[in-house]
Amino acid sequence: MKSDQHNTILIVGASRGLGHAMAATFLQHGWEVIGTVRDLSSHTPLHDLAKTHPLRLRLATLDIRDEAQLAALQATLPPASLDMLFVNAGTTNRDPSQTIGDVSTEEFYQVMLTNALAPMRVIERLQQAVKPQGLLGVMSSGQGSVTNNLTGQRELYRGSKAALNMFMRSFAARPSSASHPLVVMAPGWIRTELGGADAPLTIEETIPRLVNVLLDKRQRPGLEYLDYQGRTVPW
Repeated sequence: MKSDQHNTILIVGASRGLGHAMAATFLQHGWEVIGTVRDLSSHTPLHDLAKTHPLRLRLATLDIRDEAQLAALQATLPPASLDMLFVNAGTTNRDPSQTIGDVSTEEFYQVMLTNALAPMRVIERLQQAVKPQGLLGVMSSGQGSVTNNLTGQRELYRGSKAALNMFMRSFAARPSSASHPLVVMAPGWIRTELGGADAPLTIEETIPRLVNVLLDKRQRPGLEYLDYQGRTVPW
């Protein structure tokens, strides 16, 4: 396994599932990892991982929707101290089969906040902590592709991820983003709490490949919408 001993990644949303697997994989590559959890006092799989890597994995508190917590995290990060910032956040409404007109205003707000607005706040507020050529990325979804939406369903979730993609395109157009590799990641349909038991992919087969895609992307400034195999996803 290639060693990148002097590199640091901040993974926002690393307590379990995809984020936890990303943390474990970056540790295997020799990286130092900062992983956020909503509540440090509540035990998560990331806590167990930290016990086995006490020198290279640090836990931090962040509920991605909480602006005060984001400001507190920002204050702990020196400028240009991160080689990579990756925001792993995702939720859906209680009944994903609902049409958009049947979704309650409160659920619409919560899903759009978690999946679109809050990740972009993290990217904007913590950009200064990332090195000038450092990578900034967000976990989107193939269901955020407008071009590929031929079957509908999961309307609120799709819309929230499409919004995230659009916000990242606007972020990429800013002069301050020009030097950065930027990525919108479509991880595939994976067996997680969000993906469900019927998903065809496992964390073990996808996340190592996803991490390799991120490592390769570091050499290419600009924004790309990629899947876990490194293939371009149509916007």
